[in-house]
Amino acid sequence: MIYLDSAATTLKKPNRVYESVNRGMRMLTSPGRGQYKSSETASDVLFECRVKAAKLFNVKEPDNVVFTFNATHGLNIAINTLAKRGSNVVVSGYEHNAVMRPLRHLDANVNILRTPLFDTNEAINAFDDAVTQRTDLVICTAMSNVFGYILPIYEIAEICKKKSVPLIIDASQGAGALNLDFERLGAAFMAMPGHKGLYGPQGTGLLLCSRNIKPLICGGTGGNSALMYMPDFLPDAGEAGTHNMPGIAGLSAGLDYVLKMTPSRIFDYEHKLMKTCVSELIKHPELKVYYSDINNAQGGVISFTHKNIEPNEFASVLASKGVCTRAGLHCAPSAHETAGTIGVGTVRISFSAFTEMREIAEFLKIVNKVIND
Repeated sequence: MIYLDSAATTLKKPNRVYESVNRGMRMLTSPGRGQYKSSETASDVLFECRVKAAKLFNVKEPDNVVFTFNATHGLNIAINTLAKRGSNVVVSGYEHNAVMRPLRHLDANVNILRTPLFDTNEAINAFDDAVTQRTDLVICTAMSNVFGYILPIYEIAEICKKKSVPLIIDASQGAGALNLDFERLGAAFMAMPGHKGLYGPQGTGLLLCSRNIKPLICGGTGGNSALMYMPDFLPDAGEAGTHNMPGIAGLSAGLDYVLKMTPSRIFDYEHKLMKTCVSELIKHPELKVYYSDINNAQGGVISFTHKNIEPNEFASVLASKGVCTRAGLHCAPSAHETAGTIGVGTVRISFSAFTEMREIAEFLKIVNKVIND
């Protein structure tokens, strides 16, 4: 099997992640719920994972790292904290449904900035024009999950700071490969999953907070049990119920891997894989490949279409030959509307630090065979 769907979930993880999940299931109970060893050890693992995340993303205090079930959970907490019915919200044209659906659910007034793909200057200008005194909130993805387009998030963050408008960053696709300095960005919140570029298990995520949150879920937190209201401090305000301790133990091991490798080295490797793929795919006149020649404008994600074969059919043929890709709208119809691919979507291939160059070579041979057969 050639796995090229890491933008959905990184399948191969560091061995320590598997070991830590297994150990977590066997040895960890509920943190903060007992004075016995397995509960106290769980509390230690929980705190250590917060510390690692705070170090990787430069968060002032570990308690400002809230554990979530995934990025969607974190984004819902952030959006429900800062937006309400009628709020004026500015978003990029490349947002995932994890952003767009909560905003629609709140009936917010959403201004979608449909700037050209890979055009960072146009994006900066559009945000500068759109963010005004009437803007209540800005939300922007760090990297498009469809096209790998790296948005100018630091410049957008500066615009928000200058105009005193809170910013939520969806770091689902960029966390672990991009340099995302939370303190420097000055965002209100930054959400990410554990199961993509942080190499943790599914069912894990992080919400980085520079301010308090409005609880999305209420319940027990292991402390302050006499209160009939949710605690009004972090991280407890965002962590009702029992933690996913096996998942968090695995996420902690994934963070160890990213901290050791460093996001810049991971990005450079994925970028090399991306450039190798693009250089060969564009040789086929039947394919339209969405890519950028500008350095650092695209991460380890490529979308393409075939002039005669629909994306779902193309991906099915690849799957029959052992290649795992994703086709369609990728839960991001807004991105496809912006890029002009909303009709049937695209075939998407995406890489991780564990994708091997020999797999890319084999994939390119298979694509050549599919096109020429």
